[in-house]
Amino acid sequence: MSVYREQPPPASFARWIECAWLLASGTEELAHRVPPDGCVDIVYGPSHGLRAIGAMTREQRFHFPENVSLTGIRFRPGMAGTLLGVSPEELTDGSVALEDVWARRGPELKRRLDDAKSIQEAMGLLLGSLTVPAEGPNPVQRAIEAIAAANGNADLESVAFQANLSPRQFRRRCLEESGLTPKRLCRVLRFQHACRIAGSAERLNWSEIALEAEYFDQAHLIRDFQDFTGLTPMAVFSNTRNRVLG
Repeated sequence: MSVYREQPPPASFARWIECAWLLASGTEELAHRVPPDGCVDIVYGPSHGLRAIGAMTREQRFHFPENVSLTGIRFRPGMAGTLLGVSPEELTDGSVALEDVWARRGPELKRRLDDAKSIQEAMGLLLGSLTVPAEGPNPVQRAIEAIAAANGNADLESVAFQANLSPRQFRRRCLEESGLTPKRLCRVLRFQHACRIAGSAERLNWSEIALEAEYFDQAHLIRDFQDFTGLTPMAVFSNTRNRVLG
C-alpha cells in the first residue's frame, strides 16, 4: 500500500505551484492509478530519475517496486511552461528527462538529488531549483486560472474574450500553455472536482455529486469517468485504497 502526502508551496510560488508531494510504497504496486488532473509535474525518485511529466488526457498506471520513494512538484494548470522553459504541449501524455530540458543545470540538480540523505531533502532541493518569475502570469495563463477557479465550469468564449483572443486563438494558446485544449481541460478539472466531492462524502450519491460538480446530468459524469479512467464512478471508489491524486 502506498502513502501519499502533499504540502503547500512557499507563498511566493502559490500562484504557480499547486503543491509539493511525497509518495512512498512499502510493497510492490503493479498498477498505481494516476488519473488526469490538468497539471504538469516534475518528479524525482532514486530509482526513477528526474523527469518532467506532462498533463494527461487519460489515466495512466505505473509499476512501483517495493520500498519506492518519489517526490514531485505539481504546477498549477497552464503555469509549468514559464518555470520549466518548455511548452507543456510537447509533454502531453508523456515525459522527458529533466536533464534534457535543463541542459545546463539539470545534470547538477540530478547529482544533488542523488546525494540527498532523504526524500524530504530531495523535495526541498526540487523547490530550491525553481525561481519565481519576475512577471506575473500572462493573459492566457490568467484565463486558465479562471477556468481552474471555476473547476472547469467556465464559459470559454467569455474566457477567450478576457484574454483578448478569439475562441480559436485561445484554443491554440491554451494547448501551448497547459498541454490540453480548453474543452479537455474543463472536463478534466470538472472530473477532479467530482472526485474531491466523492472523496469527502460520507455517502456516495452520484446523482447529487453530478449536480454539485455542475454536470448536466449523472450520465455525463459517468461518461467522463469512463473516458478518463476506463471505469465507472462506483468502480473507482469501490476500494478505499484507491486514491485520486491531484
